[in-house]
Amino acid sequence: MTFTARIALVGERSPNVQSHVRIPRLLDAVRERDGLLAEAYWIPTDEVGAGLGGFDGVWLLPGSPYRSEAGVLTAIRSAREGRIPVLGTCGGFQHMILEYARNVCGITRAKHAENEDAGDDAVITPLACSLAGHEGEVNVAPGSSAERIMGTSRSIERFNCTFGPNPAYIGTLEANGLRFTGHDDEGQVRIAELPGHPFYFATLFQPELAGDGSRPHPVVAAFVAAACAAVRERAADRA
Repeated sequence: MTFTARIALVGERSPNVQSHVRIPRLLDAVRERDGLLAEAYWIPTDEVGAGLGGFDGVWLLPGSPYRSEAGVLTAIRSAREGRIPVLGTCGGFQHMILEYARNVCGITRAKHAENEDAGDDAVITPLACSLAGHEGEVNVAPGSSAERIMGTSRSIERFNCTFGPNPAYIGTLEANGLRFTGHDDEGQVRIAELPGHPFYFATLFQPELAGDGSRPHPVVAAFVAAACAAVRERAADRA
């Protein structure tokens, strides 16, 4: 039996954002190469509502600042607590860190410096050197989900961001269960994952920008596979 995953693409869709243009092509490429079917539904952040429990996967897209910070954080929390496969890239990565800081670590005043004047409460701060439009190295932790998904211990990835996690909060986030499994050569965080979740994966880089857009990055393929697995598991539970 063939199963089709319903994937929520959370963010304000724009033809001027290269990753938004590429994503439908990448989902088609996953279908053609791996036989995994996914239907994409674009959800603006101010239309998230109470959550995204009806979806099989949630992708927090690049393109911040978002129209509604509250909406994107609700989407992330819904996926995390509902054990829905969730992927965050670039701005999605940043807001997954923000949501975890507020709702798991209890840092209720945690802020994103792009969205407001944050001061000492900034969990997401400007990078020392902007990565907008750059490629950079990512060193992957041995034995991590990142290593299994990406099939390598080191890769060169494309970035388009100017914000990242505040190093002052990394220890607290790790103490509360989040794992940082990808770093640059200076030790700056590039990948986060959550052990025990079916698929909770966040990258500061943008896997959707790899190559010419005709072949899915391993992270994208793994996310779609996890969403399809969620559909199969629910079908088996109902049988």
